[in-house]
Amino acid sequence: MINIVPPVFIYIAGALLIPLIRSRVLKQALVLLIPAIAFLNLLNMPHGTYWTFQFLDYELILGRVDKLSMVFAYVFVIMSFIGMVYAIHIKEYGQHVAALIYVGSTLGVVFAGDMFTLFVFWEIMAISSVFLVFYRKTKRSLDAGFRYILVHLFGGCILLGGIVIHAVTTGSIAFELFDFGTLAAKFILFGFLLNAAVPPLHAWLADAYPEGTITGSVFLTAFTTKSAVYVLLRGFPGVELLVWLGAIMALYGVVYAVLENDIRRLLAYHIVSQVGYMICGVGLGSEMAINGAAAHAFCHILYKSVLFMGMGAVIYVTGRSKMTDLQGRSLYKKMPITLALYMVGAFSISAVPLFNGFVSKTMVVAAAGYLNRPAIELMLHLASIGTFLHTGLKLPWGVWFGLKKGDEEEIEEAKEPPFNMLLAMGIAAGLCTLTGIYPKILYDILPYPVDFHPYAVGSVVAMLQMLVLTLAAFWLYIDKLGGEPKISIDTDWFYRIFGRGALWFCNRPLNAIRTMGQAVLSKNVVFVGKLSKHPYILIEMAWSSIQGKRISYQELIERPYNENSYRIPVGLGACAALIFLFLYGLIYMA
Repeated sequence: MINIVPPVFIYIAGALLIPLIRSRVLKQALVLLIPAIAFLNLLNMPHGTYWTFQFLDYELILGRVDKLSMVFAYVFVIMSFIGMVYAIHIKEYGQHVAALIYVGSTLGVVFAGDMFTLFVFWEIMAISSVFLVFYRKTKRSLDAGFRYILVHLFGGCILLGGIVIHAVTTGSIAFELFDFGTLAAKFILFGFLLNAAVPPLHAWLADAYPEGTITGSVFLTAFTTKSAVYVLLRGFPGVELLVWLGAIMALYGVVYAVLENDIRRLLAYHIVSQVGYMICGVGLGSEMAINGAAAHAFCHILYKSVLFMGMGAVIYVTGRSKMTDLQGRSLYKKMPITLALYMVGAFSISAVPLFNGFVSKTMVVAAAGYLNRPAIELMLHLASIGTFLHTGLKLPWGVWFGLKKGDEEEIEEAKEPPFNMLLAMGIAAGLCTLTGIYPKILYDILPYPVDFHPYAVGSVVAMLQMLVLTLAAFWLYIDKLGGEPKISIDTDWFYRIFGRGALWFCNRPLNAIRTMGQAVLSKNVVFVGKLSKHPYILIEMAWSSIQGKRISYQELIERPYNENSYRIPVGLGACAALIFLFLYGLIYMA
């Protein structure tokens, strides 16, 4: 039966089949069939523990199925289908292979019941996802991908260290609630926070995601950070540190988005901001907060995919990724459908009522209010204002409209992207609207029973007031909110500078020391080599010095070796041996 198959193996098996199929139509059918089979698999998967194996003295669990794992599994599988529809026109099927392994390993993390299994899929997730950056095949993408994998392997080493310490001290590798006071838990938390892109461990996200392929970046936005939210919900709910990290994260991403000119890098910083809401919900730890974090992860995957697909479509048809290259060129005339679908995602991320961001984000903010955390509540509200200002207003204005600053002309080659890209955006936008209008679909699959009503009159009025005032402020300062061609320095500056310093040290001082050492050792090696051909030279020189004769060392060492010059009569050796045996016998007899 299909429900006995671990979902991870459905994706990995499909990924391995793709290179074996020659027909392009069959390949396209396969990449769409895999998520469909996986979704049916989820529907037939009852709660419980499955696929357990003994390894040494530990139990490996590939299938821990409960409401928390299922809510993430559902949205991951749905997103994999949407992503494949968006990318189905791609002829470079290596991207599909990498994407399917990436999705499968993420599901492996979601259903892992032990830390060893989690770690294995955690690392496969990092290794497979980097190819979605590399496949763009530009110098910037190769450099960004290299930094991406280095950062994630570093985080994986920290995570593995924590797992080993935990296994040694507790005798268990079960993936369950951790005691934050232990050293092992701190190491494990660090590994999780790096994948969640919590500042200052976040720079890899804004560095790599904008450099990925147009279709690959859609997958990247959905899985790594949200799988990190899942493991935090599983292992560290109620940790106070996460409350403040999440609130700061929500504001941090918004502030950096203000400074961005690259359209996908702006959206990448808003991933940091939105994941901050989820991290904050994990830290608050109440049932409502955990529901809010899980719901917001679900909704975020859908609306962020719409946003990245929209910007990817713009890059696909225009070849431009900077607001300064797009504004004032009346792109709305050429791509009205893309604009309309993008705005669904923009309204969703901005928590506009009737869209899914409203029914999830307000739950996290309300949870902070119910726990009497006014400072956290205020920080989350401020982040929400910034999100609407830049993702909902500034970005679409700068890309599709914008004020002319010179003699900008319309982009003649601009047009709507291929139908499959629009279809994928339409599916995701439809789900954003459906779950926003009828949130019960989402609330019914959350970990705890939901006693929250997002469309209470007070909540709707308060949100609309905030959105209208933000719109008014945008309209007043619209001429000052265009993109500017500049570079924002983030925390990756530190390890980039360290890397350049290390490279300089290796190329200059260290290389000079190596050259000097090599020269000295080479001379010594030559001397030893020549000496080995004339083993009696040192004795000759010593004997000559005793006799008062001066013999040139160079003359001796360059002289051809003649074994007859050093041959000793056999009788001397026999006499010495007899004397030695005679003395040995005397000593032994005594």
